[in-house]
Amino acid sequence: MTGIEELLLSRIRDVQDYPEPGVVFKDITPLLADPAAFTALTDALAEISVRSGATKIVGLEARGFILGAPVAVRAGLGFIPVRKAGKLPGATLGQTYDLEYGSAEIEVHAEDLSADDRVMVVDDVLATGGTAEASLRLIRRAGARVAGVAVLMELGFLGGRARLEPALDGAPLEALLKV
Repeated sequence: MTGIEELLLSRIRDVQDYPEPGVVFKDITPLLADPAAFTALTDALAEISVRSGATKIVGLEARGFILGAPVAVRAGLGFIPVRKAGKLPGATLGQTYDLEYGSAEIEVHAEDLSADDRVMVVDDVLATGGTAEASLRLIRRAGARVAGVAVLMELGFLGGRARLEPALDGAPLEALLKV
């Protein structure tokens, strides 16, 4: 385990039985509250983004906003929020995706991405991969190219990587931590 992995893991708190019995929630708020850990995380995700040749960072609602915005600033790139449907004013592109029980939709401003953009998706956790997969489809529908996906942690037991692989179409998926 590297020094950054140890630092990040030491600042993630397990919350038992949240949001429902049997679930262990990975709480990143202690990490965000620690300036050294938050800076290390931001720097690592920015380095991945620059290395990928990204021109824009997409942050997925809501914790992807918290991580993606400082990553974009650190990397010298633009930041684009991908929101739940109905939250953005003006013309949007939407993408629906299936959840365990039902479906959801995410949106992006139609004019925020172009064919000149290579987009890195940043989020806190890769779980089942549904939201990330929908975001990749949305990025391509907007005419941009996918530079990759970068997350703080991947919950491997939920199979998100396998679900996301076809949508990545060869773009990298990088997780700083795998749990």
